[in-house]
Amino acid sequence: MTVWKRSGEWLELPLPSETWKPLKPGAVDEIAALLPVPRKYFLRLASQGRIRVQDNQVRLHVFANEEAAFRAERQDVDVLFEDDFCLVVNKPAGMSVHPSEAGQGGTLASAVAYYYESTGQACAVRHIHRLDQDTTGAVLYAKNEWAHVLLDEAMRDKRIDRRYVALAQGVFTRKQGTVDAPIGKDRHQSGKRRVTAGGDQALTHYRVLRQLNHAALVELELETGRTHQIRVHLSHLGHPLVGDVLYGGSARLFQRQALHGEKLTFEHPITQKLIEVHAPLPLDFRQLLDKVESSSKM
Repeated sequence: MTVWKRSGEWLELPLPSETWKPLKPGAVDEIAALLPVPRKYFLRLASQGRIRVQDNQVRLHVFANEEAAFRAERQDVDVLFEDDFCLVVNKPAGMSVHPSEAGQGGTLASAVAYYYESTGQACAVRHIHRLDQDTTGAVLYAKNEWAHVLLDEAMRDKRIDRRYVALAQGVFTRKQGTVDAPIGKDRHQSGKRRVTAGGDQALTHYRVLRQLNHAALVELELETGRTHQIRVHLSHLGHPLVGDVLYGGSARLFQRQALHGEKLTFEHPITQKLIEVHAPLPLDFRQLLDKVESSSKM
């Protein structure tokens, strides 16, 4: 595990004196071997004079002040995890992760920009993954370029585990399984997706946590991150999400899709420590579960 200390805009990394002799300032390869960082990014730091070596210590200028690039808007942010490299927030329903058009407000990006500003952090807003507007749960952000490069790489390599819970309609005959069905755009309705042979590969694992009379609480794990993937795959199985009218669900009890990003597990980009973050179910989802469970007992 990499041991480091922050000093203002600099990261200080001690070199083990019993192993390493004092390094010269240009000893890029020796320094890079100590750190989990792509060589291209590290060489750029070196070329910009943002790596300094003194005796048995390396200093890296990785916490440079940055612009948020999104208009800060005063909104509460539910922080689930934070350190100098990562931020995980619990996204509420009805909020887009980022603007879809110029000037759009009320997004999570604007709320995170305000959070950084109000806590004295000059960070750019860098989301690593997204959730649909009406889906709640954990969203991961990188707080500097180093973390962004490594977390993006981890996401591409499927090393960031995202677990969801959903309330799906109907009675599942199989209590767990995998949906391996490609997803593409629906030619007949803008913004909608569908299972289609010519689509992108999509893989979703599911497990029924609790079967009720007319709906089931289901845990889902994604191996790919296609738009509306869980919603499309469960609808394809014949079990659309409660409230998801776009994909065949009923809005009688719930006015949005009953989907929540409950758990996020990832290896910290610098320390390599395994981080597991849980996002509690929102109040409306808990109330929905109570209603459905009550009706099952009648």
